[in-house]
Parts: sequence; C-alpha cells; structure tokens
Amino acid sequence: MRRKIPSNAALMAFEAAARHGSFARAAAELSLTEGAISRQIGRLEVFLGVTLFERVGNRVRLLPNGERYAAQVRESLDRLERDSQYLMGQPIDGASLDIAVIPTFAMRWLIPRLPQFQRQHPNITVHLTERMHPFVLAGSGFDAALHFEHPAWTGMRTYPLSHEVLVPVCHPALLKGATALDTLPRLHRRQNPDAWERYSRETGVALNNPATGARYDLHAMLIEAALAGLGVALVPRLYVETELAQGRLAAPWPDGKTISKTFCIVLPEPIGLSGKPIQAFTQWILAEAKKTTTAVPQA
Repeated sequence: MRRKIPSNAALMAFEAAARHGSFARAAAELSLTEGAISRQIGRLEVFLGVTLFERVGNRVRLLPNGERYAAQVRESLDRLERDSQYLMGQPIDGASLDIAVIPTFAMRWLIPRLPQFQRQHPNITVHLTERMHPFVLAGSGFDAALHFEHPAWTGMRTYPLSHEVLVPVCHPALLKGATALDTLPRLHRRQNPDAWERYSRETGVALNNPATGARYDLHAMLIEAALAGLGVALVPRLYVETELAQGRLAAPWPDGKTISKTFCIVLPEPIGLSGKPIQAFTQWILAEAKKTTTAVPQA
C-alpha cells in the first residue's frame, strides 16, 4: 500500500518557513524563490487538508495545528539526517550499533572500556545516546539499552551486568585529623535523598543528621565533588574502582549492604537471534562485567 507521506521538498520548505517565521528567509536558506516556498506549502496544506499558516498581507504566522506539525516534522527530519550521516560515515565492510545508556554509567564505566571493544571489532562503530528512563525498545531505533533492571523492560531480554552497591568515598586529604563519618561534610544525590539515612541504618555507622549536605543531580557530579575535596559521596562502587585503586579517593567505611539496583543490557530479542554486531557487543560487555567486584553471579 502506498504511504500517505508528503514530498520531501514540501516538508523541508514547511520546516524552514516555520522555523524562520518567514517564507522569504526559508527561500534564502533553501536557495529557492519565495514563490516556490509558498507553492510547496500550499501543496502541503492541500495534501493534509489543514491550513498551517495564517497569511496577513506579506506576513505569515503559524496556526496551532501548524506549530504542532512543525515540531513533529523537525524531529523526523533531524532523525533522518542523523541516520543518513551515520550511514555515510559507515565503512563499506563495517557495521554500527546505536546504544541507549544512562549517562554516568557511560562516562564512568563503559567509555573507558570501549577502546578494548574497538580493538577487537574495528569494523563496528558504537553510537551512544543518553536515556535516563526505561522506554519501549522495539521501534525506537536503538539496538540495545544499558540501564537498570525495571518492570518496564517486560517482554524484552535483559542480561544482568553488575549490582549498584553504594560506598562512601572522599578525597584522602579530607581524612587528615578525622575519620568519623559524622564529622565530615556529606554529599547527596538529589534523586535519593534518604540514601545516607538507609546507609546509617544498614551499617550501624552513626549519623546525627543524615540529610545535611549539598545535593547534586548525577552520580558523576558527586564523584567530581568528592575528588575536589568537597565532602563524602555515597556512590556505586563500580563507578569509582579506578580512583580507589589509584588512591585518588579513599573509602575507609563499610560498603552499603543493600543492592540498590542492578545494571543490565536490554535487547529486543535473545542474543542468539540478534545480528552479529549486537551479539559481539553483548558478549563483550558481559565478559567485562564479570571482571568487576560488583558483578552479578552467572547461573
């Protein structure tokens, strides 16, 4: 069945005119005449059966339907441009993967390890995109997601990587003269305001007022604040293993006892039914996860 889609020329003319609020400026951008822009948009309005612009003398103004449609068209054109650029930059004998990932996991764990994957699979290009919340993977354009286990992934295949076990860390200089946690400034992740209270309850480490201290949005911010000597951060151990090994951070207190979350790789289908590039990436990341101290035991 033939798709009911307007021509690319009409969509590009409309998007440019909507963005500039002017047929003349859209014409200049697309190297067309103002009349050509007007005709393309007129054809688009006839095709849709909807008036998109209000024309007042020589001026035009988007109507509410036009504003909504312009945002949708812009998103579609941007996606098409990105996909085209990916393909244009693809080696003839290569492949590419689009992975959705939690930003701190990408920065603190995945990206430092990616050179190993590239050395093993030089013809596979890995594209990373931030996704903070679970989503419907099928039809999203992503080959996989690196996220937390969550009921929203029901119907998809999840393979555990490592547990999120929280550990208090700080700059070693902060410990000079005092190691009692309750005497040191504490740093908080805004999304987990009761994390220090739970930590105190689980470990028996006394904290008179667990809620005091500065708040940050991301674990990555907390880690940088701890490295800067601003206080003690309660962060996942897998994010700071390198800094602890190098002595850039210290952790003289016990780890938390509760597994807050479990990191996993999410696929739309079983590994065995996936394409070879995603099979290679999944097998590699599962092997890398086994090397961490918070790895999930494999059945």
